[in-house]
Amino acid sequence: MINVEEWAEIRRVHLAEGMGVKAIARELRVARNTVRSALRSDDAPKYERQGPGSAVDAFEPAIRRLLAVTPDMPATVIAERIGWTRGITVLRDRVAELRPAFQVPEAFGRTEYKPGELCQWDLWFPDYAIPVGHGQTAVLPALVGVPCYSRWLLARMIGSKESADVLGGHLELLVELGAVPRMGVYDGEPAISVRRGKRLIYTDDYLRLKGTLGMGSIVLAKGHPERKGVVERHNGYLETSFMPGRTFADRDDFNTQLGDWLEHKANVRVHSGLRCRPSERIDEDLAAMMVLPPLLPDMDWHHDLRLPADHWVRHQTNDYSVHPRAVGRRVHVRVDDARVTVTLGTEVVASHERVLASHVTLTDPAHDRAREAARALAGAPRPVDTGEVEIRDLAVYDELGGAA
Repeated sequence: MINVEEWAEIRRVHLAEGMGVKAIARELRVARNTVRSALRSDDAPKYERQGPGSAVDAFEPAIRRLLAVTPDMPATVIAERIGWTRGITVLRDRVAELRPAFQVPEAFGRTEYKPGELCQWDLWFPDYAIPVGHGQTAVLPALVGVPCYSRWLLARMIGSKESADVLGGHLELLVELGAVPRMGVYDGEPAISVRRGKRLIYTDDYLRLKGTLGMGSIVLAKGHPERKGVVERHNGYLETSFMPGRTFADRDDFNTQLGDWLEHKANVRVHSGLRCRPSERIDEDLAAMMVLPPLLPDMDWHHDLRLPADHWVRHQTNDYSVHPRAVGRRVHVRVDDARVTVTLGTEVVASHERVLASHVTLTDPAHDRAREAARALAGAPRPVDTGEVEIRDLAVYDELGGAA
């Protein structure tokens, strides 16, 4: 085997000086085949020392036999079966290297959707910091839904990824649609479900929503975005066709512009996959869906607490003032998409516009005045106790009792 210097010289004299194979072999005293190999190779030769091998090498045939029968067998079980007594890391690395050869790749064919059957849902995060007041901006999520048969696009920016906002926005879009698809398709959004090992557990709030609507659900495992490709493609469509060149004053302005674009552009353009407009299919899609129930579920955020002397309540990172007369009493806090409301029994003791900025304190001027009045009353001078007790004329009691 020649070294790098010999390889470089062979190629130099051949390419630069036009020397033939025989002449190079004679000049450099190497075999002709060596010269030919050097001229055919564009990569410089390098010396590679043969590795000492791994302790796993002797066990590899046994590992292959186990994976051939059970491709998803954990490395810890394989270690037990083959009698492995050394560190698990090196074995786990080899199993991870071998496992793909025994797993059958999952294939996905084209799917034909029936009217009213499926609607795919996803959270889309526009690459734009929305002004949220108090000198702050935030990247807020938008909930996107697409009935698969008609490809009718639904979208609305919500206040956060918290359960009440996600599920409240979900319900608002279904009300806007005017019907309920028979099945919803989701990814692993915490507002919808969590996984405990291989077990899927729906959240109580989502179960309340789907149970009231009578809607089924499919939650996809991680690593399979192609199964939700309809809504994923629409997310990309929003990024490339709605967002460029736009500015937004606040979240309401974003939703106003988005709603106008959906109505006059997205849902009336010719869809490349359908070869028709979503607006031409939506009526058939809606007719096959379920009707909305007469009483919709309440997806707002609720919390009961005893109001402390510091008469503010906190939602997320913001504090909202409450009338001081509720101090020490149990109040109910309700937060919807737009307002924060606090009630004492049936009496409203606070009502604030919800703030999407962070670490903000909101105080109602009426609550400030009530607090100052209470302080002034507490600080007013009290009558001096002289220790004397008034003695009332007994005739006064005769008059009150009606005695003659």
